[in-house]
Amino acid sequence: MKEYELKYGVNPNQGEASVYMEDGRDLPFRVLNGRAGYINLLDAMNSWQLVKELKEALGLPAAASFKHVSPTSAAVGIRMSGKQKRAFFVDDLEGIDESPIAIAYARARGTDRLSSYGDWAALSDVCDAATARILQREVSDGVIAPGYDEEALEILREKKKGKYTIIQMDPDYVPQRMEKKQVNGIIFSQEHNDSRIGPEIFENIVTEKAVMPEEARRDLIVALITLKYTQSNSVCYAIDGQAIGVGAGQQSRIHCTRLAGDKADRWQLRQHDKVLDLPFREDIRRPDRDNAIDIYLSEDYEDVIGESRWQEWFTERPKPFTREEQKEYLRTITGVSLGSDAFFPFGDNIERAAKSGVSYVAQPGGSVRDDNVIETCNKYGMVMAFTGLRLFHH
Repeated sequence: MKEYELKYGVNPNQGEASVYMEDGRDLPFRVLNGRAGYINLLDAMNSWQLVKELKEALGLPAAASFKHVSPTSAAVGIRMSGKQKRAFFVDDLEGIDESPIAIAYARARGTDRLSSYGDWAALSDVCDAATARILQREVSDGVIAPGYDEEALEILREKKKGKYTIIQMDPDYVPQRMEKKQVNGIIFSQEHNDSRIGPEIFENIVTEKAVMPEEARRDLIVALITLKYTQSNSVCYAIDGQAIGVGAGQQSRIHCTRLAGDKADRWQLRQHDKVLDLPFREDIRRPDRDNAIDIYLSEDYEDVIGESRWQEWFTERPKPFTREEQKEYLRTITGVSLGSDAFFPFGDNIERAAKSGVSYVAQPGGSVRDDNVIETCNKYGMVMAFTGLRLFHH
């Protein structure tokens, strides 16, 4: 296929839209079902690069959940705990433990479920039936993978009344060295960002505490590869082989750190027994449960558990999960990794990170206030590596 005609451009009024290769070659993907839009394909191409690179770096099946050209999360196929399965709404699915790619997508989708509503899914490995069953029951726009087994295709082709977009990517495709785009009719040209992210980039440890275990290096690789395909400025928290909080596209780095930290905290709090044991009515759908949980964890919790409101959601009235209880629980969290796509200009980013249990940090370094950032890490006993690698993405 030389050219693919899209439904429309970024907006419906931009009616003429298509994708093609500048050199006239065939496109490196096939649309097996549905019809992709402009944003769908932007998400597909960015998310595919992320999961492919993550698998190459760690040797594990990888998945990502994308919305508006940034990942809500990315993860590799490391087994989930029972609490994680419940928090991610996959504890009722049979066969998931036997499918590393299904585990990876369950983790990615389960990280920030509000943001993943209507996502684009990316899989580094062939989509199997277990993964297709997760996608089947979630609100999702489409999926990209290097292939699909027969049962998975059958399941996915029934989604959205047969209109679910399924894309098969050529796993051997390598982009040209130079890439171009137009803005206001002006052509921008640059080298493709082919920087490799592996454990070797964490060798320049600048803090007093210098021991970085293998698990932390893995999680920092997840964080940095996620950031490589996230709209800048961006910061990412990661643990247990998955990105648990992504702060994307903020003008101020501290706002990235706060936004990502708040998401990471929500991810942790969703696994607390008070949340896992919320007595939802059986007729409450998963997206509505997500909304109710989000409100329950906020200062507006009375909107879902108030005297005149709780009956809309629950079979009995839940007790509040107070802000002090939440803080006390979060104070027990350690071992979280934090990556940044550019240097931290002030120690306030580290102060915020400490509240979310961050123990390991990777950032390029190079700020005139590096000493202040290092000093703040030392204050909290964190290990920080300067990678020397900036990862802006626009």
